[in-house]
Amino acid sequence: MKWQGIDEFVHVAEAMSFTQAAKKMQVSTAQVSRQVTLLEERLNIKLLYRTTRKVSLTEEGELYYQHCRDILNHLDEAELSITNRQSNPKGRIKLTAPVTYGEYKVLPLINDFVGLYPEIEISANLTNQQVDLVEEGYDLAIRLGALSDSSLMAKKLSTRSLYVCASQEYIATHGKPTTIADLNTHNCLVGTLDHWHFNENGNLKNYRVSGRLHYNSGFALADAALKSQGIVQLPDYYVQQYLDDGLLVELLEEYRLADEGIWALYPFNRQLSPKIRLLVDYLATHLNQNLT
Repeated sequence: MKWQGIDEFVHVAEAMSFTQAAKKMQVSTAQVSRQVTLLEERLNIKLLYRTTRKVSLTEEGELYYQHCRDILNHLDEAELSITNRQSNPKGRIKLTAPVTYGEYKVLPLINDFVGLYPEIEISANLTNQQVDLVEEGYDLAIRLGALSDSSLMAKKLSTRSLYVCASQEYIATHGKPTTIADLNTHNCLVGTLDHWHFNENGNLKNYRVSGRLHYNSGFALADAALKSQGIVQLPDYYVQQYLDDGLLVELLEEYRLADEGIWALYPFNRQLSPKIRLLVDYLATHLNQNLT
């Protein structure tokens, strides 16, 4: 009886929604509500404030949640200690990643990964929107750059560099910019944002650029730069090979930003299962081996 309603209560407390908690547990909303009500009646304490639009914890509910969460974490650790003994990891992993980086870097590695572990299933959703991992049931998210969500745990997988570059032919015809302000006299190949990022005297500087081409495709912008249409600023996974081959030349190198992190994120109150830890470690190893 002491366990009755605890799992349902914790799911509601973390989702702040009976509906989302029920969806996560794959039971009916009525069942979740009934179990939480029975728990409150047994404790003779109101744990949640309920309105038609919002669910929130009472002061007692917040305290009780912390203790229950600790108990469930210990249970998770107990299960992990057993699961870790399995020689063949198995199960489903649901992850999300940015569209281009996911297509170009993450999914090819996942294709290799599932070849090594045939009993693991992976469902990947590529989107540039930052989805709610807990609410939408994701085990893992791959994100780029600065992190803003402190409710998630993060493991650094790799880094990316942001390059300003152009072709030799473009430079020979139009000259080479030596300062950020020189970009005003050049045809800049503009992406989703109309400003570029630089490091000026140790500070981040956003500089508005303009040009004849505006694309929301990094591949198309890189192609335009290769065809001497202008100057572009793109992450390394679009242009590194062309820089190495001499087809593109880096410009304004002294203003380049420090490398940004590439991260694996997972919910704060969720232990990494063996299969997810295995995938995260695999990505970290191979993303760092293949930085070009």
